[in-house]
Amino acid sequence: MHAVEDRMWWYRGLRLLVADLLRRALERSEARGCVLDAGCGTGGMLARLGASVAGRTTVGLEYDLNAAALAIAKTQRPIVAGTVNGMPLGDAVIAAYLSLDVLCHAGVEPAAAIDEAHRCLVPQGVAVFNLPAYSWLLSAHDKRVHNVRRFTSGEARAMVARHGFRILLSTYWNTLLFPLMLLHRLIERNDAESDVRDFPRWQDALFSAALAVERTAIRCGVRLPFGGSLILVAVRDG
Repeated sequence: MHAVEDRMWWYRGLRLLVADLLRRALERSEARGCVLDAGCGTGGMLARLGASVAGRTTVGLEYDLNAAALAIAKTQRPIVAGTVNGMPLGDAVIAAYLSLDVLCHAGVEPAAAIDEAHRCLVPQGVAVFNLPAYSWLLSAHDKRVHNVRRFTSGEARAMVARHGFRILLSTYWNTLLFPLMLLHRLIERNDAESDVRDFPRWQDALFSAALAVERTAIRCGVRLPFGGSLILVAVRDG
């Protein structure tokens, strides 16, 4: 999975979308501090961001020490060992917080993780949450990677707002390909292969183009009404 995810259309699309939304939010913000990828895994998002975003340096946080070692080798960025449920960071020290498909994980307590994000962000600091959509879409792949929850946009917005955040943007994405995703979920077996795999080049290019269309629409202010994933950009109030 570590090797494949950096080549796969979905991860490339996610990282391009997050990098664009994060950069635009930070360019409008006066928040100072580092950008923390909380639950950075093997470092794919950090590698995409590089050493800094809008003048803020990038740092990772990862609980799995093997994944953290891979992230350090891949990105040459500092990686803090720790859990999003209780981050080993001081209060109000980061300008931005990324949480990409982390709150859905069995080892994560969403309320505790969002409280920690709020604690560690400076006032008006930026938070970006990406989440898998719709609990009824829990799949064999989710079980394989220990995902135990999915969210609707309304659930995610309410959850983040309850913990002291003001929502700037909320939208579904992976919308154009959603019918194919739904069909795949309906026919897949419990022992189906992982969704994270190499795709034929033509299929990867086609799916990447669909996500590029969606990124352009989101950048222009369109909020997609459904999709396989959802993304929120918020700021810490107070």
